[in-house]
Formats: sequence, structure tokens, C-alpha cells
Amino acid sequence: MHDHTVATTRYFTPEEASELLSAVRPLAEQIVEHRRLLAIALQRRERLQVVVRNNGGKLPPRAFAELESEVQGASAEVARCVREIHELGAQIKDLDRGLVDFPALRDGEEVLLCWQLGEERVGHWHGLDDGFAGRRELPL
Repeated sequence: MHDHTVATTRYFTPEEASELLSAVRPLAEQIVEHRRLLAIALQRRERLQVVVRNNGGKLPPRAFAELESEVQGASAEVARCVREIHELGAQIKDLDRGLVDFPALRDGEEVLLCWQLGEERVGHWHGLDDGFAGRRELPL
């Protein structure tokens, strides 16, 4: 049974967020990789559709079925990893760059600690409305 109570926001210190990277990093890596595979499969599907239109639809349905299952599989993997990151209390902000935010408090005001794939630790933060462009170096 799923509990439908609204989860209270978990706030992280920069240290806690950095510690959580051991769980978040592999998920972010998988998201980026599955997004890449998804893009390739979608391109191939598009090219296949063009070929079918141009030659009057003579293509084995199996080719479409295989591509469709690649698309579905990659989409499902992205969704699973996003869900797992959210369950940890973090938020994925950019699926292609592996950009993750961790809610935090700064003088009682909610801000976001910001990390992206390739960074050693959580070293930046930004206001709720600033986004990646407004990110600033820690400390808060």
C-alpha cells in the first residue's frame, strides 16, 4: 500500500548533501546515459518512419517493435532513476546534464544546494527562483 500523505521537505546541510552523492551520483549517471540512448532510439525511429513513408510502407514490423521497446525501456529507466532521486529527498533539474538540487535552509529561508554530474561534491547553492545561472559558491 502506498501512503498518500504529503512528504515533508527534507532539508540538507552541504555536508549531508555531499554524503548523499554516493547514492545520487550513480542515479544521475544512469539518467544521462538512458537519455542519450533514448535520443538515439528516437532518431532511429524517426529515420525509419521517413523510409517507410518514402517506400510505401514496406518494412518489417519487427524493426519498429524493437525500436519501440528501446524507447520504452530507456524512458522507464529514466523515470525509475528520477523517482529514486526524489525518494532520497533531492530533485533532478536537468536530465541531460545530471543536475540535482537539494533543499536547504539559509537564515530560515528555503534555498537549493546545487550539484551536477562531474562535480566532486556539492559546492554551490541558489535561491528558489535563480536556477542554475544564479548559482553561487558555498558556504551559504
